[in-house]
Amino acid sequence: MQRIPTRMDIDGGAPLRDTRNDIPAATRADVTRLLNARLADCIDLQTMCKQAHWNVRGRQFISLHELFDEIAAAVSEYADLLAERIAQLGGSADGTARIVAQRSTLLDYPLTLRGGSEHVTGLSDVLAQFGRATRIAVEEMNALEDAASADILVEITRGIDAWLWKVEAHGDAA
Repeated sequence: MQRIPTRMDIDGGAPLRDTRNDIPAATRADVTRLLNARLADCIDLQTMCKQAHWNVRGRQFISLHELFDEIAAAVSEYADLLAERIAQLGGSADGTARIVAQRSTLLDYPLTLRGGSEHVTGLSDVLAQFGRATRIAVEEMNALEDAASADILVEITRGIDAWLWKVEAHGDAA
């Protein structure tokens, strides 16, 4: 079967849909490209949280198992915020597993982790990395003068920082 070219193969992204949103089309295109980059990272982060949730073992099993699942659920909501903002701007949210695998900038999550302290370290690393990328994206949105997208990213950053704090607190007890 012949492979069908994707939007990215053709022109680097889908054309924006018409909208009455007053943000200039060129700005909306830049914003949707940047938000799609964070969306890929966000979806990747969600799968890493589930990987930790499914595979954690040890004395802290129940507390970490539940914490990792809570984080995965929150990260899923962050992905929805990003995807919905992309749609509001006339863009297309790109969230397939294949696209996420191509675009994610996050560290690979080691599949060999088992113990609670290993997962605390692994998840702390990717939460911190995602938080940093999201903070940078806030600055990018400010430069593009899209306060609404910046606000969404600030909300996500606050949440990620709180989750990182909670995960790292478990590391102190390990």
